[in-house]
Formats: sequence, C-alpha cells, structure tokens
Amino acid sequence: MSDRLAVLPQYFLPKYLLTAFAGLVANDRGGKRTTRLINWFVKKYQVNMQEAANPDTASYASFNEFFTRPLRADARPLTSEKYACPVDGAISEFGAIEQGQIFQAKGHYFSTTALVGGDAKLAEKYQDGQFANIYLSPRDYHRIHMPCDGQLKRMIYVPGELFSVNPTTARGVPGLFARNERVVCVFDSPHGEFVLVLVGATIVGSMQIAWHGIVNPPRTKEVREWHYDDQIISLKKGEEMGRFLLGSTVVMLFRKDSMRFNIDWKPTGAVRLGEEMGSSVA
Repeated sequence: MSDRLAVLPQYFLPKYLLTAFAGLVANDRGGKRTTRLINWFVKKYQVNMQEAANPDTASYASFNEFFTRPLRADARPLTSEKYACPVDGAISEFGAIEQGQIFQAKGHYFSTTALVGGDAKLAEKYQDGQFANIYLSPRDYHRIHMPCDGQLKRMIYVPGELFSVNPTTARGVPGLFARNERVVCVFDSPHGEFVLVLVGATIVGSMQIAWHGIVNPPRTKEVREWHYDDQIISLKKGEEMGRFLLGSTVVMLFRKDSMRFNIDWKPTGAVRLGEEMGSSVA
C-alpha cells in the first residue's frame, strides 16, 4: 500500500474530537485504572523506566504525569559542542533550506514562511540556512530542551490540522509540518538567532512551554503571538523549554553559516537528548 493511501483515512477522522478525548484520558486520575494503562503502554512501546527519575509506574497519578516524566540527572550527558540535540527521537530529515523550502520526505517540501505562520520577514532570515526535523515516538522522553544558550524573543501559536506525524504520514501528507498546529519559538543565541518549533499531532492534548504554561487549549482559528522584548527570558543549553502532553515532532531552523551538523547524523537515525547535534562553522 502506498503512503498516500495509508494516510487517506486521517483526512476523514474527527481528529479534534479524538484529541480532546485523548486529553481527558491522559489527565484522568484513575488510580489502578491509570496504572494499568501506564503498564500496558510501557510494555507495548518498550519504555525504559530505568532512565526515569521515578521508575515506579504505580506512583504516577495520571498518564500525562507519567508521559512527561523527568529523567535521572545522569541519564543524558550534555555535549561540550556548540549545539546539543534537544530531544530523544529519530531524525526525519535535516540539511539546507533551499529557496525557502524545507525537505519533509520523498516528494514533499514545505515553505519556511508557512512553518512560522506566514511571517515572510522572519522566514527570510533563514534563507540558505539549516533545518532539522526530529520525530518523537511514543516510547521517547517527551520534554524538549535547549540546543544552546538562548534568550526568547517571540512565541507564535499557529492553528492547524492534527494529522499524525509518524514517518508514514510524513511521506504521505504534503506540507505536514507547516499544516499541523504548532508553537514557534524564536531565540537569540551566542551563535545567532534560531527557531524551535513544536508541532502538534493527533491526540497531542497540548503543548506546554516553560515560561508560559499550556499554550493549547484553547485552540483558536487565529494566529496568536507574544513578544518578549521587555521581558528577559534566558535559558541555558540543556535546560527544559517545553514538553508535549502526548508526543509529536520538533523542527529547528538555523541561520546561514551559524552551524554545521554532526557528521554522524543520518535520516531515520536515532538521536538522544544532550548528544552532539552540531558545531559552529568557524
């Protein structure tokens, strides 16, 4: 079956209703019922609970509390290189932004302008820059950390669809990451401005940001934006900047000549929080 045919049912599913229901289940404090759900999930997706700060599945009051669990302090050493990988996951694609287009999967591209919510001036800054798309599977750690030191400048909520973001859907739905709901975060850093985008998906109940809290819901039809010019929000490399309440994808944009990707990175390759993502060009 082709990828396009495989994802066809997603066009007709009531994705918002499914997502709302998943959010209710994930936040349910159901005691033994919740523990059974967590144990089923751990077994099905082979989650390594020995990496968790708290490996006792029965101690989590809700599924979301388990899903966003912190790791042991020594579980993810932080690279000394300029850029650290911000998440556990698998590389969907990475490389050069060419003529304002970002490679999604075979036969599919999406525009930088569309990704950042239609702001052409912001997108123009990343002409001939670099991008990376990283998919977080159900078994992965679902907190997002800073790839380098950064000071927040803007945050943009962009409404959109809620397609799945798994590899099959990435190959089958055109413009997926610029089509789904997302939160765009713009940072200044010692190595130049960069953008970190949290992409929503089916059953992603919400996206939570360290300095803001839960961004969605509410889910609106309009782009919402926050500026932080008069408020200093600085985060260090490796510090948590957000989390998915149920999982999704992170997209990063870097300006021209600001970074060089790790030579060991390959599409579909597994990556871990804290490992080397890239070094400075100079």
